[in-house]
Amino acid sequence: MSPDRHYLETVLGAGALAERPYLFSDSIVELPAAELAVLADFVKAVTALIALPAYPLAIAERDGAVVSKQPPGVCLAFDFHRTPSGPKLIEINTNAGGSLLVTALHRAWGQEQQAEAAEQLLVDMFKTEWLAWGAARPLQTIAIVDENPEQQYLYPEFVRWQKLFEAQGIQTLICAPEALTCNALGQLSYQGMAIDLLYNRLTDFSLITSASAAITKSWASQNAGAKTGTLITPHPVAHALWADKRNLDWLSDPARLLSLRLDAEEVEQIVRCVPRTVSVLAAQAEHFWSNRKTLFFKPQAGFGSRATYRGEKLTKRVFEEILQGGYVAQDFVPPAEVQVNSAVGEAPTTLKYDLRVYAYNGQIQLLAARLYQGQTTNFRTPGGGFAPVQVV
Repeated sequence: MSPDRHYLETVLGAGALAERPYLFSDSIVELPAAELAVLADFVKAVTALIALPAYPLAIAERDGAVVSKQPPGVCLAFDFHRTPSGPKLIEINTNAGGSLLVTALHRAWGQEQQAEAAEQLLVDMFKTEWLAWGAARPLQTIAIVDENPEQQYLYPEFVRWQKLFEAQGIQTLICAPEALTCNALGQLSYQGMAIDLLYNRLTDFSLITSASAAITKSWASQNAGAKTGTLITPHPVAHALWADKRNLDWLSDPARLLSLRLDAEEVEQIVRCVPRTVSVLAAQAEHFWSNRKTLFFKPQAGFGSRATYRGEKLTKRVFEEILQGGYVAQDFVPPAEVQVNSAVGEAPTTLKYDLRVYAYNGQIQLLAARLYQGQTTNFRTPGGGFAPVQVV
C-alpha cells in the first residue's frame, strides 16, 4: 500500500510534489498506545509548568526582560526520538510546520475521519487564541507571514491554511513581512486591508530584523497589553517560554523543576522524556571536548537543525566557535529506524525518523513522523518525508 499521490498533487497544486519529491513517505510508522500515553503526560506536565507563576519569572530573570501575559501561541510542536526506555524530547518548536500537510497525507491514506478531526482542532486553535487575547471584535482577517513565502519549501501548506480559514469565513492572505504597515494603534495592514491576526511563520523569533519592522511595532503594542492592534501568534514570549533551548536544561533537571513548585509526579513525567541538556560554557571547554562524542550541540535560538553538530564529528575549529556562547549540549539520543517500502525486487531500505507531536493548551492534536537519512531531518531522502503515525 501507499498513499494516493494523485490526490496529494490535486490538493497541494500542480507541480508541488514534483518540486518536493521527498515531502511524503510511502510508509506508516507504528506507535504503541503506551508510548502515546507517555507523550500525552509529558505535554500536559510541561504545559502545567509553563503556567506556573514562577516559570515566566525565572525566564525573565535569565533573559533580563519582562515576560508579559500572552495567549499560548499557535502551532506548538514537540520533536521526539523513540528509545527502548521511552520517547526522548529533542526540541520544542513554536512555529512548527507540516500539520496541514500531514492531514492531507491522512486523506491520501484513506483516513478521512482522522484528518477531519485534526483539522477541526487546528482551526479551533486559532479561534481559541483570538478569544484568549480578549479582542472586542470578531476575527475576520488573517495574514500568513514568512520571508519570500512562495519560495518556502512548505508554501503548499500556507495555501492549505488559507483555504481552511476561508472555509470558516475568515479572509486570509499570504505575504512577506516587509509588505505590511503598522498604524499608531498597533494594527497591521496589507494594501489597505486591516489584519486581525498574524500567523507568524518567521524564524526571526525576537522580531529584530529590518524586514520585520512593522510587525515589531505591532508586537510592542501587543506586548504592552493593548487589544486594539493585530494579534501576532506565535510571538516572542511563546518562543522564550517554550522553544529557547536553554529551557531544556531546566526540563532535564528535577531539582530545578521542583524549585519552581511543579508537582512531583509532573516532574517525573517531564524528566523521563528529556535528555540531560546544559549550556556550553567556555570555562568548561575541556569537559565538553572530552565528552563530545556523547553530546549533540545546538544553538539556543536555532531552528530546522541549522548549525547543530553531532559531537563525535565536531572539529576543533567549530568547537571554538561554539565556545563563543549561545549553545547548549544535549546527551546524544540516536533516532529510531524503520524499514520503508521499496520498489519491487529491491531490498527494504532502513531510514531514521523522529516523532513530531503537535499540541495546544496541553492537548495533543496530531502526530507525524519524519523519515530521513543523514544527521537531521532534511526532506531530501528517497523514501523519506512526512509519514502518518498509527497507534497500535
